[in-house]
Amino acid sequence: MHDPLALLIEHGLLLVFSVTFAARLGAPVPAAPMMVVAGAMAVADQLSWPAAMLLSILANLLGDGVWFWAGRHHGRRVLRLLCRISMSPDSCVRQSEAFLGRWGGASLIAAKFVPGISVVAPPMAGALGMSTFRFVGYETLAAAIWTGVMLGMGALFATQIQQLLDALSTTGFVALAVLVLVAAGYVGFRYWRRRKFLRTVEMPRISVAELQALMDGGHEPVVIDVRSDAAHSVDRQRLPGSIVIALSDIKNHAKELRRDRHIVLYCNCPNEASAASGALLLVELGFDRVRPLAGGLDAWIDAGYRVL
Repeated sequence: MHDPLALLIEHGLLLVFSVTFAARLGAPVPAAPMMVVAGAMAVADQLSWPAAMLLSILANLLGDGVWFWAGRHHGRRVLRLLCRISMSPDSCVRQSEAFLGRWGGASLIAAKFVPGISVVAPPMAGALGMSTFRFVGYETLAAAIWTGVMLGMGALFATQIQQLLDALSTTGFVALAVLVLVAAGYVGFRYWRRRKFLRTVEMPRISVAELQALMDGGHEPVVIDVRSDAAHSVDRQRLPGSIVIALSDIKNHAKELRRDRHIVLYCNCPNEASAASGALLLVELGFDRVRPLAGGLDAWIDAGYRVL
């Protein structure tokens, strides 16, 4: 059997597990569309609905479990790695922190449906100290809801999806080429979105050595820690003399900041995304001596400078 429909029928359950597992590990593969197609195939008795449900839940538990374990044992380093290899914007860590800080374990359910957060939420839960028992419980419920919704959508539009699969089966490997192009376009779009985000936070940085020189030279720079409450709970260290202002509160506190001093914002997120976003906001408000700290808190610690 060489056509796409025959391949789906023969290897449908294997694809359900492998694609879902790969997606949970962070690979840019279309797991949700795969599950929708599986739902349509289940309605046509071309695939077992209970087996697809169980395999999808298992794939979610295994994939997210790897990241939960990594977050529990390696914390912030794993989160930085995820955002570096992910093609989602670097704000994914900040959004996940806000999600988990507000909703706790229930956020694992909502995260399944939010691109850019779904992969980061499990290691964030591990880094924030969620118990393994609680994680498995919420993760199983989240996986069951996500799988049920995707399979249900496939069942709801089973006729249209089956017609599409039938059309693909008549075109053989031409259809496979089209699917490859679509997948490449999907990856390309996510890459373009990431590059667009990085361009929005492009601005000159200040190095940790330059900041230390300002401090030693008596310039008394205003140093702002823009990390979220959840980030502080993972790592409570901060730069000497720094004030804590969450990124969402920067605008509200702008009137309190000295315009005659250097203002340095820092975080511990990839590409200094939060710090750069806050710095750009202050520039828009008329501050002209504002820069994010290159490398953030991690670069400061790696350089051996004192922290509180």
